[in-house]
Amino acid sequence: MSTRPDLVLVDGSSYLYRAFYALPPFSNSRGEPTGAVYGVLNMLNKFLKDYDPERIAVVFDAPGKTFRDELFAEYKAHRPPMPDDLRSQIQPLFEAVKGMGLPILRETGVEADDVIGTLACVAAKQNLKVLISTGDKDMAQLVSPSITLINTMFNTVLDRNGVKNKFDVFPEQIVDYLALVGDSSDNIPGIDKVGPKTAAKWLGQYQTLDALVADAANVSGKVGENLRAGLVTLELARKLATIRTDLTL
Repeated sequence: MSTRPDLVLVDGSSYLYRAFYALPPFSNSRGEPTGAVYGVLNMLNKFLKDYDPERIAVVFDAPGKTFRDELFAEYKAHRPPMPDDLRSQIQPLFEAVKGMGLPILRETGVEADDVIGTLACVAAKQNLKVLISTGDKDMAQLVSPSITLINTMFNTVLDRNGVKNKFDVFPEQIVDYLALVGDSSDNIPGIDKVGPKTAAKWLGQYQTLDALVADAANVSGKVGENLRAGLVTLELARKLATIRTDLTL
């Protein structure tokens, strides 16, 4: 971004896992693991130096189940539990981040994405420029004239044109796109054999998932058969992929 953002929202959970898996297993003099803490603090310090935001919050997932688990029992069910060496660093990291003077947000029953989505949209309605620091592709659905994403690992910025260039769909189509292709990392079902190119082609032709479904009988080929066979899962997948922007925080 060429201008200083009015509000920065950092996807702390994304930072946490990135740091844990990217760095060697550092430890302190007591043998306690410190790699994730070290990595996240380095990333935050660099980000603050580069962007000097007026307002900032670091958002983490809260422990426990979310409304998505209620919608779909298999949501993220294939993921292994958090490694003990990472879990033991959570509280020291929170204390360090707070020591930097940065507020930490966690809301039970929802994910960090939903907290970020709500705050970003509230700020956008107040004509504030929002920068979200994340590596999560789901966040692309939030992009607007007031909301931009940055992935600091690759130093890539996604505005509206950036989303179109990366996914070949616009931000308002991202949820429908994710419903079609599914998301293996979250165990969200998609349409069998429908990948990014087919999903983007369909949304380029039909604009919305609803319009595609309405004309599903006329979609030819094996992918058309798969689409018709998977119609029952599409609405569930869309609900799972949608980031909430209506929380009361």
